[in-house]
Amino acid sequence: MSTMIEEPTDQAPYLDVADPGFSIRSQAVEQAREQSWYARTPYGIAVLRYDEVNTLVRDRRLRQGSYAWPSHNNAHGSFSDWWMRMLLSKEGADHSRLRRLANPAFAPKLVKKMTPDFQRIADALIDDFIDAGECDFVAAFSEPYATQVICLLLGLPRSEWKNLAELASEMGLALGVTFKRDEARINAATDKLFAYAKAVVENIKREGLGDDFLSSLVRANQDDDQALGDQELYDMIVLAIFGGIDTTRNQIALALDTFIQHPAQWKRLGEQPELARAAVEEVMRVRPTVTWVTREALEDFTFQGLEITQGTTVHLFSQSAGTDPRAFDDPGFDITAKRCPHFGFGAGAHHCIGHFIARGDMTVALAKLAQRLLDPEYAGTPEWLPDSGNTGPVRLPIRFRAGRAA
Repeated sequence: MSTMIEEPTDQAPYLDVADPGFSIRSQAVEQAREQSWYARTPYGIAVLRYDEVNTLVRDRRLRQGSYAWPSHNNAHGSFSDWWMRMLLSKEGADHSRLRRLANPAFAPKLVKKMTPDFQRIADALIDDFIDAGECDFVAAFSEPYATQVICLLLGLPRSEWKNLAELASEMGLALGVTFKRDEARINAATDKLFAYAKAVVENIKREGLGDDFLSSLVRANQDDDQALGDQELYDMIVLAIFGGIDTTRNQIALALDTFIQHPAQWKRLGEQPELARAAVEEVMRVRPTVTWVTREALEDFTFQGLEITQGTTVHLFSQSAGTDPRAFDDPGFDITAKRCPHFGFGAGAHHCIGHFIARGDMTVALAKLAQRLLDPEYAGTPEWLPDSGNTGPVRLPIRFRAGRAA
């Protein structure tokens, strides 16, 4: 459980992050960042500035804190059980062992090998809607693209993407403030994803191992006495499905939304697709789907005059830090600017293990989209998830001019 801090935090600004209407990009957050490097919240403190986030995200006196999210919501069942077991909730030797065993499956060479497949998936999806000149971008591209990449990783038929996307969306309800209300739906989706995980493992064992993502994980399950256990293997696959779909879908859609508001940058990207990798980084700096990461104090300590007691929840606001004018002379959106590292994939011991895959597939997607969808604009009112925690559009209706196939 989190512990509220005593003096001097009652002098700091207060941000009600438990309010469903709270926005990470609100004037209240900007004002709080100008007033102080941290703010009080219902769950502990929020760190708002770049330098402090950059230091604390690597501080060994803090552990990964999201493990406590189910208990904060008094939630139980298969999702909560998985959440407590999986890699993101582990620390120390257990965490190091799991990362070491899983790392080969997430290696850069795998991404390079799959790049032509990413390109084919992107082009095929764009082909389906480009002649219409308009679409709901989430339904037509970002969701099927993110999910078909996961199907590729797991050796599943692409036709399975709708089922996986629906299950990932249902599980994603656990990351919002309605977790307890939606608990039955969340657990049902979790059970179905575990059934998928077990089925793909059984299938690849029958068919034989290759040099792909899933084979790498199964090999780790078959190795020495420190191998990935059966439950750990299934947990890792479910994490790859859930994390890969939910975050990539949201991040690509957030990218297009950001570029719609900066049309000159989109035009430049279309003319210079080699800037796509930089575009991914810039979008994740100013508009990350993971708007904050959470830590928990392992001991009492003092940071910049603030006494932080053991058990205190510390939210590191990656979105606020990424736009902090103290760290960026011009924090505006510019895909050609050289920037300090962002926190969209976290940092330190819990840096996202799938970042090579995410960077690779999003780079391909943005390069293709910028060349083939010219002058995108809104064709209706977007619908949004809450603008905090893990955010993104539910619907993003757009219209555009068709460009040539790249």
